Formats: sequence, structure tokens, C-alpha cells
Amino acid sequence: MNRFKKIILTLVVAVLGIGAANAELRFGIKAGVNVNHITNMAKDFDNNRAGWTAGFMTEFKVPLIGLCFDASLMYQHLNNDIDNKNFIDIPINIKYKFGLPVVGRFLAPYIFTGPDFAFQLKKNNYTKTFQTAWNIGLGLELLRHLQIGASYGLGMNNILKSSGAANNLNVKNNYWNITAAYLF
Repeated sequence: MNRFKKIILTLVVAVLGIGAANAELRFGIKAGVNVNHITNMAKDFDNNRAGWTAGFMTEFKVPLIGLCFDASLMYQHLNNDIDNKNFIDIPINIKYKFGLPVVGRFLAPYIFTGPDFAFQLKKNNYTKTFQTAWNIGLGLELLRHLQIGASYGLGMNNILKSSGAANNLNVKNNYWNITAAYLF
């Protein structure tokens, strides 16, 4: 029985090693624009203002099935009615790339979703320093290096600090991002 376990373990390690050898790990730079929209249950704030984002990303592609994981470390500047905010933003997405016949080596559409963690760089009296969102998006990879994507970040937590009248408000930070990334 002990010999059988060793053989199974050796086969599992070999299969995982072959998969890891075919896997792709890439790094790159990413930049884009965002449109910020603050909402609450009572009313929308007068906003939809443009900002920008820039940083680094990495992508890990699982061999053969088109499934990828990507994570970014971004500086994000958001404009809105409450305050102009600067964040270190960490989106972590699961991505699926569609293999297209004939043009698949040059053109690959993809969809993605995942959490987004934002840490405000400068504290203020109105909003929390940690905010979360859930990203949903789609994009297109060109020539296996350039990715153009659009996403919507659906705010998940109340961004207002608890004080007085703010206790009754549930304010969310929602935003659109349009980015371009070049992966090496």
C-alpha cells in the first residue's frame, strides 16, 4: 500500500508540473480613465465625473481552458461631490478568454469579474479609508499583448463615516473604468 501511495503522489506531481510548465505568467502596465458615481437610497449625488488610473498588473493563465486570474496594483483618482479621492486600488479578477477559430492568435475577447479593494491615501472627515466593490467587465486582447477592457465597479460597502445624520445614509461608490494594459 505504501508503494501505491508513492506512485499516485508521483503521478499527481507530474501532472501538476506539466500544467505549470504550460501555464503563462505575465506582467505589465495598465492605465485608463474612470467615471465615478456616488449613490444612496434617497437620491443620487450630482456627479458622474471623470478621473484616471494607472499602475501594474499580472495575469496567470491556466493552460488549455482559457481561464485566467489577474491582479493589479493601481493608483486611482476619483472625482465626486463628497471629495476628490486618491486610492491604492487592488482589483483581483477571474477572467475567461474565448478562443476564436482562425483569429484566436491575434484577437481574444474576454469577460471578467472579481472583488476590488481600495485604500484611501488621505484621510478626510466624510468617507471611510477602506472601500470595496465588485467588478464586472469585458475586454479584448490584441496580438497577445495589448488588453483593452471596460468594467463597472459596484460599490459594496457604505463609504460614509458614521456620525449624526450619516448613520441613516447608505452611500455607495460606483464607477466605470476603461483601461488599456500592455503585458510582456
